[in-house]
Amino acid sequence: MKFYMMHLMPYADLDLDYDQKHNSAWITLPNSYYDPKKGAKLYNRYLDELEYADQLGFDGICVNEHHQNAYGLMPQPGVMAGALARRTKKAKIAILGRALPLLNNPLTVAEEFAMVDNITEGRLIAGFVRGIGAEYHAWSSNPALSHERFHEAHDLIVRAWTETGPFAFEGDQYHFEYVNLWPRPYQNDPHPPIWIPSQGSSETIEWASHPSRRYTYLQTFTPVAMLVKYMQMYRDMAAEHGYEATEDQLGWSVPLYVAETDEIARREAQPHIENFLNKFLRMPKEMLLPPGYLSLKSMLGVMKAKSSIGTKQTIDAVIEKGMFICGSPQTVREKLAEYHSQIGFGHLLTLLQFGTLPAELTRKNMELYANEVMPYLRDHAAKKVSVAAE
Repeated sequence: MKFYMMHLMPYADLDLDYDQKHNSAWITLPNSYYDPKKGAKLYNRYLDELEYADQLGFDGICVNEHHQNAYGLMPQPGVMAGALARRTKKAKIAILGRALPLLNNPLTVAEEFAMVDNITEGRLIAGFVRGIGAEYHAWSSNPALSHERFHEAHDLIVRAWTETGPFAFEGDQYHFEYVNLWPRPYQNDPHPPIWIPSQGSSETIEWASHPSRRYTYLQTFTPVAMLVKYMQMYRDMAAEHGYEATEDQLGWSVPLYVAETDEIARREAQPHIENFLNKFLRMPKEMLLPPGYLSLKSMLGVMKAKSSIGTKQTIDAVIEKGMFICGSPQTVREKLAEYHSQIGFGHLLTLLQFGTLPAELTRKNMELYANEVMPYLRDHAAKKVSVAAE
């Protein structure tokens, strides 16, 4: 099992009474709520936290893309990846991801990712996403074209990474007379690893699991019951294609908080995880799932997985659903080991800062997790592999 620190870089200084006047922290929340002086300090604090994760021995650090909201201050995650490229030494840098359907020129991502891959000498993980529905409102992009633009942009980027140029690319969405990427990626056998985060679209799972790709699929912020379903869906689709999916093809992203005891962990985490759920994630359902964004089949599944968004949530409810891991090192170890045995994911992406969680508690969380949870789970996973091999 590999361990990653995921960061959303929220605007933690948000006036939490904003919802007295506004119904969402996304798209429609006036940017007058953002103070650049406070934001500048947050950016540098968050970069420090990700650099510290490298020092603590995490296998990777993760940044991502969101637009026009207080939930995540990374509209251009490549900027953060570039800042981290020279300041980290061992951890993979996962950009999870770029929302390909929003791009007018996907070659900018091919170039950007190739640069980071060269600077880090092969530590890049490329994440490609369709982007959640709110991003289509932010960019005034047609969600009905999401799948088509995603697939075509993906094909263009992979060809740019792997084929000798110049060559022409003629698609329905993108047209280039010259594709001739400089620089080429450092990882060229055949290209940087590609991960596909998703909310649970069956079309996305089917596409990622195809034998021509076999991309790592990441399930994000989902009840464990639905996580089990989606992980098994990937395995089933791989089996239909004639191969057995490995744990390396499956990943899970989940917020987590560990403290000295269960009581301390719950007390310290409660206000911040509830702010994350009820203030930062706040958006109307039509913003999350605009018409045309999903097929009916996927829409029903995602609505079930994300049914709690828009309703008031408590720490107890999300702990019970497995959407938040919280407790002493022993509690967290046992719970994650149980889920790993049940589900079999190979990549665990923990959100160790969430909502308004302050710097001192984030550092404490990181240190306890890295020193008292990760080593146990590495042993647990190694023993599981050993038993399976016998």
